[in-house]
Amino acid sequence: MKRLPASFLPPFALDHKTKTPMYRQLYDWFRHAITSNQLRPGQRVPSTRNLATELKISRIPVLGAYEQLLAEGYLETFVGAGTCVARSIPDEAARPAISKAGSTSPHGAGRKAPRRVSRRVGLMGLQEQLWLNDLVAFRVSLPALDRFPSAVWSKLVTRHSRKPAREVLAYGDAMGYAPFREAIAEYLGAVRAVRCDPSQILVTTGSQQGLQLSAHVLLDAKDSAWMEEPGYLGARQAFMIAGTRIVPVPVDQEGLNVEEGIRRGRSARAVYITPSHQYPLGVIMSATRRMQLLSWAERRGAWIIEDDYDSEYRFGSRPIASLQGLDADARVIYVGTFSKVMFPALRLGYLVVPKDLARAFTAAREATDIFSSTLYQAAMTDFIREGHFARHIRRMRMLYAERRTVLVEAIRKEMAGQLEVLGEEAGMHLVALLPPGVSDVAVSVKAAKRGISAVPLSSCYAKAPKRGGLILGYGGTAPAQIREAARTLAACL
Repeated sequence: MKRLPASFLPPFALDHKTKTPMYRQLYDWFRHAITSNQLRPGQRVPSTRNLATELKISRIPVLGAYEQLLAEGYLETFVGAGTCVARSIPDEAARPAISKAGSTSPHGAGRKAPRRVSRRVGLMGLQEQLWLNDLVAFRVSLPALDRFPSAVWSKLVTRHSRKPAREVLAYGDAMGYAPFREAIAEYLGAVRAVRCDPSQILVTTGSQQGLQLSAHVLLDAKDSAWMEEPGYLGARQAFMIAGTRIVPVPVDQEGLNVEEGIRRGRSARAVYITPSHQYPLGVIMSATRRMQLLSWAERRGAWIIEDDYDSEYRFGSRPIASLQGLDADARVIYVGTFSKVMFPALRLGYLVVPKDLARAFTAAREATDIFSSTLYQAAMTDFIREGHFARHIRRMRMLYAERRTVLVEAIRKEMAGQLEVLGEEAGMHLVALLPPGVSDVAVSVKAAKRGISAVPLSSCYAKAPKRGGLILGYGGTAPAQIREAARTLAACL
């Protein structure tokens, strides 16, 4: 058995005033820690010499306790590995102790006070979503991790971590690392037609935090906000947790129906929208609807939260310009992320906020988690400015176009007449409608049990839709895997 690293023990203190011998105190403590899983099977424990030194006692009681634990099968020794918790614990020891009647409450009768949590926890979606299994076929929002330029990225991270500047290790600016914000502003202005300067950029821990900050800064409890129907579940959760009243507004071929939104929620304080590539249906908001929305927001004094989550990936034409670039009244808060372009674990996103709101958003960020990793911000700055970012996007755009084609062809071959593909040729996912009357949740659960992640379209609706569907991601799924998973999905149907 290979040598295991030394383990940290839970807190333990000897009682020198009790009549219980020290070896017995040690024995009782170890036995309880093992049976309660504080110490795990196979976990290495300190040597008798080291433990005696740490507790400042003689080695004799430690030896006595260890000998008793070894004899009863709680510990075992391995040549070259030292003493470890036994990999198999005696059955009678593994059973949890049963409390005596009346001992669960200071008032007797065995009654416990309710274990209450806040109501907002219920808004976070506690139901198990089996279809969100990571690293399997059709996982939504997962990029092609196998094609990420890891060697280049590692070199840049090493550059800033080998001899880090003090500002990289110290507390950072809540708005973000200044050079990184400059790089983001330059990129957005050139590629997304966003009108901003670095003072308006707020670096976040992904787009989800950006949505949460927007909800808490812009809205009071019980204020209403429009939400696309169907729409992004994470956005709905962020606003509901803030106490916002959600007004579902239907989406058609032109995007969010502004006239219907006014009819349903004239007094709304904000609207969440994905105009460049609607999530999940993939439609593009028309120019007419964009101007209607901006005009309504200006008249109403409402805010528009524009989530531009994967706009870099359009296959048949240039990326659609942002709504923020058309905004003449500074009503749009622009949300972006690097998670889908780089890799999800990077946890870097950003907000572009109106200048007069910068201080309010900074205060909210400071109250949340202060700032994002400066090391990764510094590395990402170099990744953008040295041209690696633009090259990576170009490569991924071609790769995702190919994978989308493979998926569409696989659906037509394996599930002709069963699935109807929706969505523009863009992004990293598509929607496939199921036949009327088929439960998309049932299909998703069945697929998950066979190693496929297919998000039910109904999870994106506030009310059950007339027709269910599946949201299938193809960004992180190789062509051969796509074809195999399509055959498996066909069997699930």
